[in-house]
Amino acid sequence: MQFGIALATDADSWKVAARAEELGFSHAWFYDTQMLSADCFVAMGAAAVKTSRIRLGTGVLIPSNRIAAVTANAFASLNKLAPGRIDFGVGTGFTGRRAMGLGAIKLSEMAEYIRVVMALMRGEMVETSIEGQRRKIRFLNPELGLINTTDPVALHLSAYGPKAMALTAKLGAGWINFVGDEAGGAKAMEGMRAAWAASGRDAGGLGAVAFALGCVLAPGEALDSPRAIAQAGPRAAVLLHRAADEALSGLPNTSPIPVEVADEVAGYVAMARGFTPADAPWIENHRGHLMVVKDEERRFITPELIRRTTFTGTRDALVERVGRLRDAGYTQFTVQLTPGQEAAIEDWAAVMRAFG
Repeated sequence: MQFGIALATDADSWKVAARAEELGFSHAWFYDTQMLSADCFVAMGAAAVKTSRIRLGTGVLIPSNRIAAVTANAFASLNKLAPGRIDFGVGTGFTGRRAMGLGAIKLSEMAEYIRVVMALMRGEMVETSIEGQRRKIRFLNPELGLINTTDPVALHLSAYGPKAMALTAKLGAGWINFVGDEAGGAKAMEGMRAAWAASGRDAGGLGAVAFALGCVLAPGEALDSPRAIAQAGPRAAVLLHRAADEALSGLPNTSPIPVEVADEVAGYVAMARGFTPADAPWIENHRGHLMVVKDEERRFITPELIRRTTFTGTRDALVERVGRLRDAGYTQFTVQLTPGQEAAIEDWAAVMRAFG
């Protein structure tokens, strides 16, 4: 099983990517969340010249953030710096769009975007819609060697529903899934396996990446210790943010709320009704999303919420839990490192080493 890291992108995330390479991690994924963190392509460019083996990917890119031709050029430019080790992770958008009060884009729009980006990176002529008009475009000077359209850039889709999984299978792309527990991860894998089977794909040759947050606890350390809150708490808070988005902005919430934490979620939503500006509650709701636990939301991040939404436990317990994901069919476990907690990579390297 491979292990990767995910980063709330910092302009100098290359330092963490370089350490991940030294430790033996296979991938470094950079978030595309322009209102919350640094630009992923700037950070990946620096990482490309500071590393030599680790794969670098967008985890995940949101099509509405930049036009397809610009994205294809960015990937081809990165591919010149790190030939053959660039990954195009893409999704319909959650964090990067929710932070602006927006829902996900249409799946059909993402499919068209992928078609154009991948065709351009293969050096092909492609027809697409630009400013409401159909236009044929291609890279005009690939022979000058300013970009790399020769080495392949691997495609990965973040897919949760059956239609998105079907598109992933149709394209023969890798699959990315954000998981909070083994049972939920295994259930999602069943859906992806069904999609692969329906498309005639051999699941054995396709990648399945489990993204997670968590904390490797010392013996006797509590689930809500300061370290656990800093490293795992931001993932637990996502359940709160999703519920507030639904209540205040009418955006869909696909995360079931366990009865054991219903009071905490309801308490957070009640507090969120007072967020200002009143016509833009997403600004305060998503401040720090997947990065830090805000002071005002700390009281809602209980040990039970952390237990249900993150991979937090002792090293041995986490080896067992990640092993269950591997046995379910995941080929890579990727843990996000939160800002200021980058040293946790050493703890996760100890978990990784248990898998040989």
